[in-house]
Amino acid sequence: MLAFSRKLNAQQGEPNQSQQVQSSGSQQGQQQPAIATLPEVRTTVVVVGSPDPLTEEESARSTVTLPVKDVTPLIYGDVTELIRNDASVDLEQRGGGGTQTDVTIRGGSFEQTLVLLDGFRINDAETSHFNLDLPVPMETLGSVNVLHGAGSTLYGSDAVSGVVDFETAVPVAGPLLRLRAGGGSFGSTEQAALASWGGKRFSEIAAGGREFSDGFMADRDYRSEEVSSETRFKSPLGESDVLLAGSDRRFGANNFYGEYPSWERTKGWFAGINQQINENTQAVLAYRRHTDDFVLLRDDPAYYENHHIDTSWQGAVRRTDKLPWAGAAVFYGLEENADQINSSSLGQHGRNREAGYVDLEVRGWKRGTLSAGLRQEFFDGGPAETMPTVAGTFWVQKKVKLRSSVARGFRQPTYTDKYYSDPVDIPNPNLKPESSWSFDGGVDWYANAKLTLTATVFHSIQTNAIDYVRANANDPWQPENLDGLHFTGVETGLDWRPIVGQEIRLGLTTLAGAQSALNGLQSEYVFNYPVQNASAEWIGRWKNGLLLRQRLRVVNRIDRGVSPIWDASAVYEGHRVQPYVQLTNLSNTGYQEIVGVQMPGRAFTGGVQIVLRGRKRD
Repeated sequence: MLAFSRKLNAQQGEPNQSQQVQSSGSQQGQQQPAIATLPEVRTTVVVVGSPDPLTEEESARSTVTLPVKDVTPLIYGDVTELIRNDASVDLEQRGGGGTQTDVTIRGGSFEQTLVLLDGFRINDAETSHFNLDLPVPMETLGSVNVLHGAGSTLYGSDAVSGVVDFETAVPVAGPLLRLRAGGGSFGSTEQAALASWGGKRFSEIAAGGREFSDGFMADRDYRSEEVSSETRFKSPLGESDVLLAGSDRRFGANNFYGEYPSWERTKGWFAGINQQINENTQAVLAYRRHTDDFVLLRDDPAYYENHHIDTSWQGAVRRTDKLPWAGAAVFYGLEENADQINSSSLGQHGRNREAGYVDLEVRGWKRGTLSAGLRQEFFDGGPAETMPTVAGTFWVQKKVKLRSSVARGFRQPTYTDKYYSDPVDIPNPNLKPESSWSFDGGVDWYANAKLTLTATVFHSIQTNAIDYVRANANDPWQPENLDGLHFTGVETGLDWRPIVGQEIRLGLTTLAGAQSALNGLQSEYVFNYPVQNASAEWIGRWKNGLLLRQRLRVVNRIDRGVSPIWDASAVYEGHRVQPYVQLTNLSNTGYQEIVGVQMPGRAFTGGVQIVLRGRKRD
């Protein structure tokens, strides 16, 4: 969980922009790209599911690491498209440009997924619809790390079905400037800029981006803007990492929350610091402010309008101590979180929670690894919650690893769950917190340096699961606690690198849930999960700088049939001028990820990125 060790160790795995070796002088932007051999999957550094980074071959949890490189924004467009490569993740999106996207893992609701930014909590106490409202531009990210299954022992409340951790990148040595501009279907335009300097004692990354669109249908326009600054420096106090970021998003919300031509605007402010006190101790502190303006009828704001201001503080002190026997260490810490809301419809509320955790890791055993952790979390006005985890690996032979884990997750209801009302929703202030037990077992086969296969069987048992339900279509939606909700599934994956520069990734997750938990009621969210979610992606790189990507996603949702989505992109990378084109939904499939919210059809975006690198100085 130590932020500095996470980032330093992460550089030893998948190559991100902090690892690229640059020659000096103005010729850097024009040299031909070298097609490096990708590192083995087993050496990829995992930064979720464990209190300290470890390699994939040591990890006992089911995780996915998605590296973000310089050209990632050129081939995926936004971070949500990158996450779709994980077949155990289901994104429930309401339009183009990543507009108000909910993220779910292994069938859990979007409220049961914890989102982190450099280890800081981004989950919104007002409503989990804003959990992916990241304040930083995509250009600043170095990797996206996904944990499948409960993670509350290390991460606290909300990590019921999984965790998504966005890690910002460490800058390259010397000065760098990247400028991007493009446009495409539905009147869309995009611009982004990143300037960085990497030195031994000081580094800085400043970035900004914005995306506009007229919308693919009436009242589905959007305008999104983000800006951030991350400064790293060494002082007598130790290494420091200061992140400042802000975002402003406006979008037409046609049918987002019922059959209304709505409109919404969110703003976010974030400030966080990681301070290394000594080799074993770290302190972190962050502040987040998020506002939400919602208009039910866009052309008649006076009919119904809400304004919400959500603020939160989070702080922690974390420590690591090595134990006498080789490969063993104990991780422990204390955390404090406080959030408050001032809302025209929800009222004024606040809550505090304190937590302490301890985790034992044993990695020196040649036949495998073992970890065991326990967290005690205390809530104002509520009982304490205990969240344990046990996980381990066992090598049955040199290339085959067995792994298993048991973990408990926990979540407090959001303020919207308890207090929100409008013409189609009524609140439930008596909601109980929800919890789950997650069980999984899997096998990883590292056939050789080019081929890896994984398979996992998982099962979760949820208690007091929260969903919006109603008896019939004439009734309003109301959140209720449901019992008897179980999910069972299988996730499989393949990573094959047949020749240098070529990579094929396949993933399939199948899932079954206990429909009887509804007792005849209609569900708004919980049973929106896909029973099958498959992804097949091919990426090819050539020495002349051409990069081609193809991906086919096939999603089968309950009672809505199969939706095949074909995306493609092309980039001319490794040069000072990098043209790109992104083609989405080439199959022109009509589909909905949220019931009643139509998604865009076939679309394209094209543009150019300019990369300027200066001379490296010591």
